[in-house]
Amino acid sequence: MSRKPSFNEITTSPKDELILDTRRTIQEFTRVGLVACAKSKRNEPLPAKELYSSELFKKTMRYTRTNYDRWYILSAKHGVVEPDSVLEPYDETLYSKSPKERRIWADKTLRQLLSLLPKPNQCLVFFHAGAKYREFLSGKLTEAGYHCEVPLEGLGIGEQLAWYDAHKKE
Repeated sequence: MSRKPSFNEITTSPKDELILDTRRTIQEFTRVGLVACAKSKRNEPLPAKELYSSELFKKTMRYTRTNYDRWYILSAKHGVVEPDSVLEPYDETLYSKSPKERRIWADKTLRQLLSLLPKPNQCLVFFHAGAKYREFLSGKLTEAGYHCEVPLEGLGIGEQLAWYDAHKKE
C-alpha cells in the first residue's frame, strides 16, 4: 500500500522535479495549478483566461500553463473555472466575504475540484492564490488526501511579480 508523502519529504530541485522518496518522482503525478481570479477584469464576456486583466493574474497564468499538467482558476463567484469557460464580468471577491461565506465557497469549490482532479495518490496541487482563497480549501483538500503546496507563500505582490518574471520560460 502506498503511503502519502509528508511535507518534509517533498523538495523542489532546480529542474523542478519533485522527489517524494527513492522510488517515486514527479512524473508519476498529475501536477495541478490553482490560480486565484483577479479584481481587474475586461468589460465583456470572455474565456476566463482572458477575462482577468491584472498583471499578477497574467504572469501567474503564464507560469501555471507551462509548468503544470492542468490548471484551473479559483473564482470568488463561480468556484472552480476551466480557463476556456466564457464568463461575464462580475464584481465579487473573497476578501469582502465573511468567514462563514468563505467556508461555504470552499465547500462548493471542493466539490467541483473533486470532480476534476485525479485521485489523491495521483495528484499534487499547487496554489497560486492568496490566503483567503486557500484558508479553508487547502485544508479540505488535504483532508481528502491531496498533497497541497503554496510555492509563493509569504511573498508580497511585488515579490510574486518578480518571481514569475525570473521563472518564465522563453
